[in-house]
Amino acid sequence: MIERNEENYRIESRLAQIGSVHEPKTGAINYPIYQATAFRHPKLGQSTGFDYIRTKSPTRTVLEEAAATLECGDAGFACSSGMAALQTLFAMFGQGDHLIVSLDLYGGTYRLLERIMSRFGVKASYVDTNDFDALESVRTPQTKAVFIETPTNPLMMITDIEKVAAWAKVHGILTIVDNTLLTPFFQRPIELGADMVVHSATKYLGGHNDVLAGLIVTKGKQLSEEIAFLHNSIGAVLSPTDSYQLMRGMKTLALRMERHQYNATRIAEWLLEHPAIDNVYYPALEQHPGYEIQQRQSSGNTGIFSFRLRNAAYVEPILRHLKLIAFAESLGGVESLMTYPAIQTHADIPQEIRDRIGVDDRLLRFSVGIEHVDDLIADLEQAIEAARVEVEG
Repeated sequence: MIERNEENYRIESRLAQIGSVHEPKTGAINYPIYQATAFRHPKLGQSTGFDYIRTKSPTRTVLEEAAATLECGDAGFACSSGMAALQTLFAMFGQGDHLIVSLDLYGGTYRLLERIMSRFGVKASYVDTNDFDALESVRTPQTKAVFIETPTNPLMMITDIEKVAAWAKVHGILTIVDNTLLTPFFQRPIELGADMVVHSATKYLGGHNDVLAGLIVTKGKQLSEEIAFLHNSIGAVLSPTDSYQLMRGMKTLALRMERHQYNATRIAEWLLEHPAIDNVYYPALEQHPGYEIQQRQSSGNTGIFSFRLRNAAYVEPILRHLKLIAFAESLGGVESLMTYPAIQTHADIPQEIRDRIGVDDRLLRFSVGIEHVDDLIADLEQAIEAARVEVEG
């Protein structure tokens, strides 16, 4: 593979050129899919650098190197899903270890911690990770890491990564950031002091609702070696075809994120003024409590936000009457999707916790796609009006 100094290229150029200069033999613009599980050794004691696909494969390696560069880390690891990435990194912890975790959290992460990792003696405390009194109140000598979503899913809470990472380092605690919602195009947690970044790459990085993938990026030799061991040992690695598919999606990330952000901001501002809407949770809005932190640590905003209806009876007819926007359970793709967190993405979180953080029966999560913003607003408007007529007559 050709080595290339990418430090002087802006992120838009690096994204567009992922894999484009790594294939010297034919000059192919796109790096090929090496659909091989085993690799021939030249002779005893010699290797081409590739031995068995679970440990390392050419196509996946190009993706992993790109991910590490984009996130300003030392090593990247491509996994078969976002949950596989979480399982791999959580496997660092064992009996008696304690984690501090964002209170507002993707339901799948909560399920993994409470129903799987708990079997291995790993305990987790869930707090507002931007509240340092709360962090101190749950920290113990066994605390090994703080796991942050910022923005959180679905309530878009913001954590000051730099401050939390500095606090964690004082206490010998790792800082792990789920950067799925902002991607390295808008936010690079390792630059702010985090030790590790994780992605559900199925979402914005892939961007087309057609590939299942996860990514881990680490900083530091020891941590990188530990994750490399777990990645190979657990074996939840990304296939060559999916690695190629993910790289293809990432090439257009800059263009997509800019459009996602523009559309989401316009729609969030429109919903703020709508009489059927109680609250809009989006950190691009100046009234958002995390607005200033978000402006400081990120160069832009995600394309997803949540909003709370004044009347829960509107939920079902709104979802039924949407036409352009799909009622579906995912986010980050070019198509706009509406999700009902209480019964979909966050159903595994106990009712009392959902009620405490505000994931209630009036909350909808909107992953805004790249369609024309006026068409999306029109679709929302007609669905809300149809719901009003059904509910109120």
